[in-house]
Amino acid sequence: MYKSIYVPVDNSDHSNRAVACSVALGKAFDAKLVGCHVYAAQLHDYRFRQMEYTLPEEYIDEVELERQRKIHDSLITMGLKLISDSYLDGMSRLCGESGLAFEPRMMDGKHHNEILKDLTGSKHDLVVIGALGVGRARDSVIGSVCERVARQSDRDVWVVKHVPEPGEAERDTILVGVDGSPQSFGALMTAIELARKFDKKIEAIAVYDPYLHYSVFNGIVNVLTEQAAKVFRFEEQNQLHEEIIDTGLAQIYQSHLEVGERMASEEGVTIKKTLLDGKPFQKILDHARKTNPWLIVMGRIGVHSPKDEAGLGSNSENVLRAAPCDVLLSTRLEVPRLDVRAEETIRWTPEAEERMKHVPDQVKGIARTGVLRLALEKGHSVITSAVIDDAMDRFMPKSASNATKALAEAVALERAKSGPVSMCRACGVTATQSDPVKCTVCGASDFEVISQEMIERIAEVEGGLEEETTYDGRKLRWTDDARKGLWTMKNAYQRRRVKARVEKRARMMKLDAITLDFARQVIEEETGTPLDIKASSAHGAGGAGRSSATANGNGSTGEAKLIARDDRKNPLISTFEWTGDAAQRILRVPAGFMRGQTQERIEQLAHERAVTTIDLGLVEEGIEIGKKMMAEMLANYTPPTANTGNGTAPRESATHSPSGAPAQVNRGGYLNEVSALSSKRVN
Repeated sequence: MYKSIYVPVDNSDHSNRAVACSVALGKAFDAKLVGCHVYAAQLHDYRFRQMEYTLPEEYIDEVELERQRKIHDSLITMGLKLISDSYLDGMSRLCGESGLAFEPRMMDGKHHNEILKDLTGSKHDLVVIGALGVGRARDSVIGSVCERVARQSDRDVWVVKHVPEPGEAERDTILVGVDGSPQSFGALMTAIELARKFDKKIEAIAVYDPYLHYSVFNGIVNVLTEQAAKVFRFEEQNQLHEEIIDTGLAQIYQSHLEVGERMASEEGVTIKKTLLDGKPFQKILDHARKTNPWLIVMGRIGVHSPKDEAGLGSNSENVLRAAPCDVLLSTRLEVPRLDVRAEETIRWTPEAEERMKHVPDQVKGIARTGVLRLALEKGHSVITSAVIDDAMDRFMPKSASNATKALAEAVALERAKSGPVSMCRACGVTATQSDPVKCTVCGASDFEVISQEMIERIAEVEGGLEEETTYDGRKLRWTDDARKGLWTMKNAYQRRRVKARVEKRARMMKLDAITLDFARQVIEEETGTPLDIKASSAHGAGGAGRSSATANGNGSTGEAKLIARDDRKNPLISTFEWTGDAAQRILRVPAGFMRGQTQERIEQLAHERAVTTIDLGLVEEGIEIGKKMMAEMLANYTPPTANTGNGTAPRESATHSPSGAPAQVNRGGYLNEVSALSSKRVN
């Protein structure tokens, strides 16, 4: 598979590990190794000339200065070449001991530029490079040379991220990201070759994201006018996603895993399959941290990237930066024989082709693959509208489709109220039948039954249930402990995003109540730390942390509680008592960032004055302080000048906060909120 392996070296820990890794690969594939070191003699020479003015007076003589330049050039060039020789000698010795052909290379220049130039047009088919070099610092994640080479290289790149501790056991699993693209199936075939050579296991992981649309809808509901919201039809949009698209996505990504399993089986290799829901790169990273694989293999780009993409896909790049193990970015393309056979042997009727034209471009490839695979399974040689209907029935449940056409409310939550709900333990998808035997997504037969009685018993322990109305009119209930868990997050945007994900998971699992254990997984995934509601501080709605204040005498009660809600059901939650008119005044401030910042400012005043109750006067004072701060910012804002007629566009002027720090002014958003705040002021 690999015949020429290229290894940049600099004698750092990761570089030395890369050398050892490349030698092992060289022995496995009988490959030639090329060691490369780039030194920067020209850069040193340039910097020496920049500092010449600091030399003592006796050296500021043309003859003497020229002599010093030659001495410096000679010493630097010779010294850097000697260092390069010593780095490459060590690799040469290891290759000699292993009976591998070795070629040393030295270049002068900018490191990543020289490496990429040396690779261009060469026959090297794998680059093995350490994630960090000699310039690493405490917070370094990936070095600039490694990152640029990985992004711009046109061949496989193995990034060494894990340097084993002495005595650490050898890891035994290769984790492969599969999303149905030729790049991901190519990564799987590469992993199969490596598994054979190094006696490793393979786990294929597929991740679909059913949460994005819910978070987006939840974020824009307060932005749209009432008329626009009616046109957008949130209820029907959610009906479409929850009862059709989400289930279809799960089944399609499971089918990618099954195709991958078949490909591996044809190669005589058994693989483990894992289907997860969430953000792909995040779920892959979380799974890798739990399982500690030897290597993660991914295609450079994924199923949603343009075919001519020359860099890295966003998921591959995020995995590369944060993975706890080595990462192999694969360039291999592999179209499963199943899909090749389907494209070659199955024809489409004009009516079927016409129907496919109405599928959105971003999912057209996935939809076509799903239809073709179903046609092969059923033995069809021609795809008609009826075959497409069959595919829709599989990936998009007919009952939900009919309900969508009738613009009816989904009955999923009602099912949870009327009887137990069964959830597949393998893939987490909720069964559509009351007494399932086999999961329609992954084929597993192990289900966890969740009943309404179980939820009610948990709710009693967690402080009872309080009902909330979601943006599209559905009812969800939260236990008191679940709410406290949500409010352990100080950042308001992060808290809203997590709340939307928790709500979405509950709806996917046909539940109408959210307990702490249910919310815990999403909260801990977002924060990256274990959730402890007892140890955490209570927080105001603006997201600022509040300590348990009663004992400290700073005025707050120490526990967040619901004070009131606005007409859109947005809650005012605080650690302070609020008078009725004070609560109504703050609820007239535009919801979101403006209200959160205003509440934080008001509560800070209450802390400073050690008051236990916030009244209307304190609210107005906090708003006035905010308006003065905004006025100071606006005073420093210079409007864009009119077009001068020379073809140049108006230019934005930089603004500064009172402290002198630069501040961004968004006229379309921030100033509008200022205007809205002023217009809602109580006279």
